[in-house]
Amino acid sequence: MVIFKNPNFDFLKWRWPAMGLSLVVIASGAISMALQGGPALGIDFSGGTILIVQFDAPVTEDAVRGAIGGVVAEALVQQTGDSGDNTVMIRLPQGGVEQGTSLEDGATAVRDAITQSALGGFRVMRTDLVGPIIGEELKQRGVYAFVFAILGILAYIALRFRFSFALGAIIAVVHDILITLAFLTFFGYDLSLNVVAAMLTITGYSVNDTIVVFDRVRENLRQARRDSLETLVNASINETLSRTLITSGTTTFAALALFVAGGEVLRGFAFTILVGVVSGTYSTVFVAAAAAIVISERSAARRFQPASGVDQAASKSKRAKKARARARA
Repeated sequence: MVIFKNPNFDFLKWRWPAMGLSLVVIASGAISMALQGGPALGIDFSGGTILIVQFDAPVTEDAVRGAIGGVVAEALVQQTGDSGDNTVMIRLPQGGVEQGTSLEDGATAVRDAITQSALGGFRVMRTDLVGPIIGEELKQRGVYAFVFAILGILAYIALRFRFSFALGAIIAVVHDILITLAFLTFFGYDLSLNVVAAMLTITGYSVNDTIVVFDRVRENLRQARRDSLETLVNASINETLSRTLITSGTTTFAALALFVAGGEVLRGFAFTILVGVVSGTYSTVFVAAAAAIVISERSAARRFQPASGVDQAASKSKRAKKARARARA
């Protein structure tokens, strides 16, 4: 299937405005995250208790907070799910219940408090309990997973293509992760194990899309050595444009279906995939290719820069000695 027939868009013409837009989004996300005191860690990493409670009648967050305020300190109460579901998420941070009680005791105290309140009938849909030691271990493993993934990508692309291409791919991956973190912050999603799994997925997706373009660049370099790298990269992006849009489009539809019908548990995962697919397609065109060109041009400029004054003088002296030797001969 071909969406565009012989496209000839000048994508690299807009690389600097595109990078400027990315910097604005990343900076906004960083500021928003700083105002919140850092990334919002889910229970998987911070430890604590989460209860998903569905009420028979509509309730407000303040009403639920007032009902459990006498037994639980610093509880986070938030409406979740669709507006008509009457579903509330109650999160108890580690140490949010009385000293000496277990995580299960905190969940039991919340259920008892709601039962004794005037909120009416309810059902506890889900209860998640994560201790602090497990949360810290999961956090370390998540960091290690990202580091090993980045190093593996760097080594693979550097061996198969150029080192400048590998750096361009890594810059694009970092760009996608930062953009995704920014949107997670904007829309209030916590950083959970599901979200980390989605980020690793979009890391592989972004690199795969970038490798397709770089592979076409390598083929074009063999056939048209006299053209500039910028011209070849732009032509390669156009030649793979239909494939890129078809792949990203089908992945987006699948992630959108998961976001709509997958339920609350998978909503953060699906949202991360949606943002990552769009960002990965965008970064392949405007970030990875542009970064590879800039790095390649600077490397070439350093290799062919003119010699210093001392080197030039030494070179002239050597040429003069050779000329005198030939004249004597």
